[in-house]
Amino acid sequence: MVEGSMTQGAGQGPAMRTDTLRDFRVPVTEPALYAVSTSTGLPGETPVYGEYPAYYEGGTPNTPAQPGYPPQAPAQQPSYPRTPLHPHADVEPAHASAQGPDEDEPEGYTPTYRDLPVIGRGAIGGPGDTVQVQYVPQEHAAGPGPLYVVGDVHGYLDELVTELHAQGLIDAERRWSAGNARLWFLGDFTDRGPDGIGVIDLVMRLSAEAAAAGGYCKALMGNHELLLIGAKRFGDTPVVSGAGTATFQAAWLLNGGQRTDMERLQDVHLQWMSRLDAAVLEEGHLLLHSDTTAYLDYGDSIEDVNDTIHELLNRGDADITWDLFRKFTKRFAFRDEGTGPAAVRELLDTYGGSRVVHGHSPIPYLLGEVGTEDGDESRGPEAVDGPHVYAEGLAIAMDGGVTMAGKLLVVQLPLSD
Repeated sequence: MVEGSMTQGAGQGPAMRTDTLRDFRVPVTEPALYAVSTSTGLPGETPVYGEYPAYYEGGTPNTPAQPGYPPQAPAQQPSYPRTPLHPHADVEPAHASAQGPDEDEPEGYTPTYRDLPVIGRGAIGGPGDTVQVQYVPQEHAAGPGPLYVVGDVHGYLDELVTELHAQGLIDAERRWSAGNARLWFLGDFTDRGPDGIGVIDLVMRLSAEAAAAGGYCKALMGNHELLLIGAKRFGDTPVVSGAGTATFQAAWLLNGGQRTDMERLQDVHLQWMSRLDAAVLEEGHLLLHSDTTAYLDYGDSIEDVNDTIHELLNRGDADITWDLFRKFTKRFAFRDEGTGPAAVRELLDTYGGSRVVHGHSPIPYLLGEVGTEDGDESRGPEAVDGPHVYAEGLAIAMDGGVTMAGKLLVVQLPLSD
């Protein structure tokens, strides 16, 4: 395949062609969403697939302490983004985003970056609203810039901002400042932490700002994106589960779902998440969210995997979406010293690349320091100060365990090892 050949949403077009409106436009219409139950009760028999036993005692979320964060705003306060918009941003009328790319345009016209709308949160005029970022011509360095990856964020917006700023990717106002650098998020933006929607808003805005500067900021779909989509669309609709009846709503709450995120979740966030790719190849690195071989169930090429998952997700079927969530919640396929390297090689032989880079499984769990399958929590995790290279050097784990007082990892590839 051609690396970077897939489109995702705002600022996530192919690296080697001019982005057009079809890469940036947010559809005005969205399938009707199922009602979400406001019940706080969790059925005890609801299964949780492959999640961390350390967080739950007796089926009740036991979210770790979150030092350094102010109290969450009351639900009745306006749910505006915590990250500021670009200082030169303007809000278009709600009908603007519904306009076709060739209305009132010369024949053969191709929109350029200065014309491209940036996906907004739709809070002012509805889901069709867009936000314009003023384009300032820049002299872009020849060739692609340095490549960075970000592990699981899980709503920890302040930690994310700190790490992006430390790497020189954003400035003090949280604006893109890395020119033609390339940045990939490995998924899992929400749940457990205090501000998942704030994280999504930041990534969406950086996608547009990075594209205007000659770089890009892109993201992969994680199992928690699938979980949040399912909780919003299907709520308490029963789904077929190998362990009995389950619902997305109960699973989302049990896996750290934050009610403030659900209250602030809008169609534009759902649309953006639904378009994220599941896999990509960048400079010999096969980027995935989960350390599982389940990707092989969806195609023999990266394009096939992404197309198949998008098609299945767009069917709007609760059972199909649940099956996607269940498969991408699997973990530890690369951890065993005997079978792990072979599992990684199977993925690399199929999709290309020399190393798999993934999130999903916190490094302390991969090292067996905490959260073992038998629920032994007698040992705490050691400090994580960087990625974990394992499976005979073929796999790089990027989830530093920010949800368990670990480190949110933002690193440049290739690693120096």
